[in-house]
Amino acid sequence: MAKRLILKLSCTDVPGIVARISDFVFRSGLNILESAQFFDRDTGRFFMRVVVEAVEGAADLDALREGFSPIGHDYGMDWELHDADRKIRALIMVSKFDHCLVDILYRVQIGALPLEIPAVVSNHRDSYQRVAAAGIPFHHLPVTRDNKAQQERRLLDLVDEEKIDLVVLARYMQVLSSDLCRKMEGRVINIHHSFLPSFKGAKPYHQAHARGVKLIGATSHYVTDDLDEGPIIDQDVTRVDHTATADDWVATGRDVESVVLARALKYHSEHRVLLNGPKTVVFK
Repeated sequence: MAKRLILKLSCTDVPGIVARISDFVFRSGLNILESAQFFDRDTGRFFMRVVVEAVEGAADLDALREGFSPIGHDYGMDWELHDADRKIRALIMVSKFDHCLVDILYRVQIGALPLEIPAVVSNHRDSYQRVAAAGIPFHHLPVTRDNKAQQERRLLDLVDEEKIDLVVLARYMQVLSSDLCRKMEGRVINIHHSFLPSFKGAKPYHQAHARGVKLIGATSHYVTDDLDEGPIIDQDVTRVDHTATADDWVATGRDVESVVLARALKYHSEHRVLLNGPKTVVFK
């Protein structure tokens, strides 16, 4: 049972979609609290996010999904109906640089991010004390060329055991296999510096500093088997100049990365993101 629900959908645009949804909401004893929609003229697809509330008591989520199914079928919709008050269960993955992890833990602690974090996974032990202080189980899964497949199977076991909705790569410096990316499609979010593909490899901020870049930033996106080319959820930049050192740029980059990843997680956890081919529609 749920008091507030979120419906998000996309389909080929035809007349009557909004009217059909509004009729369903009314006949189901619900009231619309928020509604946002977008028509993509390039693809001809319609996107919508609706927040509704039960007029009396609470609504049966399973019954509502069953009731909406014929509408979804009629319009060929990709749709989801969620309990708005249920927190997303997120597994965080991190390597040595844990600024994004620490930022997420703090935002969850103060209620700024509607997430539950049942586990943190790392290929290093550097973050153990910080994670333990937050009372979250820490799983050390070191990765080598020989054991990568085994460790990914353990990761998928954790996803099943902990009923994980989302995996967050909070500066996790290992490339996930194509098989894992396909199995977790739409359920893995990554953060990286925005210099890609211009500055690949080690020390991208130092490479950018050597080239006199004037803007640095970060990108958060869904993970696909095309490295760092998945659908983008959020980005941001900040200006830099010749007076700062490369280490200053690294420090600035940490701040931007943390903010961009936090925004992306908030949008995803509030069911504001809809996939649009290689892009996203984000109802802010």
